[in-house]
Amino acid sequence: MELYCTRPTCPRPLNRFSDLDDSAKLKAVPQKFCTACGMPQILVGRYMPLRLLGRGGFGAAFLARDRYTPMMRQCVVKQFQPAGNLTPSQLEIAQRLFEREAEVLESLGTRHPQIPNLLAFFELDVPSRTPGETERFFYLVQEFIDGLNMEDLLEQKRVFSEAEVTELLTEILKVLKFVHENGSIHRDIKPSNIMRHRDGRYYLLDFGAVKQVTTSVIEPKARRSTGIYSKGYAPPEQVAGSVVYPATDLYALAVTCITLLTGKQPPDLFDPLSNSFQWRSHIQVSDRLGAILDRLLLAAPNQRFQSAEQVLDALTAPPAKIPPPPPIPPTVPFPPQTPPRSVNPPISPSTPQSPSPNSPSPLPTPHPPAIQPRSRFSLVEFLGGAAFTGFEGGLVALALLSLLGTSLTPSFWLILAGITGGMILAQNRRWIERVDLVIIAVATFAIVTFVAPLNQAIPPAIITTLGSKVIAILLVGAFVGLAAIVVAIVFRLIYNLLSRLL
Repeated sequence: MELYCTRPTCPRPLNRFSDLDDSAKLKAVPQKFCTACGMPQILVGRYMPLRLLGRGGFGAAFLARDRYTPMMRQCVVKQFQPAGNLTPSQLEIAQRLFEREAEVLESLGTRHPQIPNLLAFFELDVPSRTPGETERFFYLVQEFIDGLNMEDLLEQKRVFSEAEVTELLTEILKVLKFVHENGSIHRDIKPSNIMRHRDGRYYLLDFGAVKQVTTSVIEPKARRSTGIYSKGYAPPEQVAGSVVYPATDLYALAVTCITLLTGKQPPDLFDPLSNSFQWRSHIQVSDRLGAILDRLLLAAPNQRFQSAEQVLDALTAPPAKIPPPPPIPPTVPFPPQTPPRSVNPPISPSTPQSPSPNSPSPLPTPHPPAIQPRSRFSLVEFLGGAAFTGFEGGLVALALLSLLGTSLTPSFWLILAGITGGMILAQNRRWIERVDLVIIAVATFAIVTFVAPLNQAIPPAIITTLGSKVIAILLVGAFVGLAAIVVAIVFRLIYNLLSRLL
């Protein structure tokens, strides 16, 4: 078996160990060392790097095998090695941030199927090639995704079709919705960080744990452009080192989409004179997709869609119903797209940022308006509202039949329609919601059940069969509630179908 040395300065990293071809020895051997530099080859006695996947300014990624799994599971070992000599306090900060970011990545990966799982993270102190010194390396071990990233696929395909880009956009938006709702911002969306598995599923990769450590610990004076974004894909607020938002990721995702659609790199599509992307002349797309991408590519963050959920809704809405961006205040200039002299670590939109003496001025644009979660479509809320309306409607119908007689007169239908419409309006306007619905439903059930003039519509034979008037009334409300849920589901399916066709 051949193992690949993870020491960045190793002159001959590939090592051949013939005894590891024996599976029994492979499982039992305590350690192997690089024949050129003496670096341990079996990381923490478990992970065996096989080949180099890629190397960047702050580390490298290796394809590896986990020898403590029955099938020698493939995984990706990412190594981070701080550049230069760090003081003990800087190393302590790096370790703390590394562990915190690893915890965040583990939390996201285990809860979403399109984010690779974090399998392990650890530090490794090894003897340096300089006698008497040691080197410290940081490692993350992630799930291996068997597929190709969009950068590699673009080289093969040259361009992507609108249908392919729409599918990718939809799938990655679902991932970003989860990421943003869990208090994280990716900050490095680009084709190479989107992987398509052999089974067709899209994955979002590289959540930048290493890059955050590098920026905040190793480059306090930012001698070079920040490493937490990719040039051409990052929006102005990120390039300027200001606060980032969910809309920051959406901008980068839109740049990724137009890159895939046109087969051209971002600098070839960006017009510095107008400070905007001029991509429409290179490809013909539907009005819906074009309008969505154009809005996501606006320079001011508060002009874009403010959440992945809003973009997902726009993808299913007719082009005429896609809301235009809010007007830009005339006093707000677009920020320049030049790297700052220093970089502050990105923070969440809810966390205030204090400018440092070496950092650039914050964006003159106001913070994006708070995302209005009530405008989002929630399936649970939708079905819960339908169940409440049906349950209440059934109880009200019983009360009306008891008061007006058993005949279904026009006045009965008119009153029932008015009350039901009022309940729907109250839910839509948020006059009643959540706990209010439960309280109202219980109160209505109690009134109809125990107030004699309101519970006379149920035939005595049914009460005798069920054994209780309470059970009979509860079953009527539950049956009508279930019927309302079915009607609501059918209505939503028809609405979505018509929205796609029109």
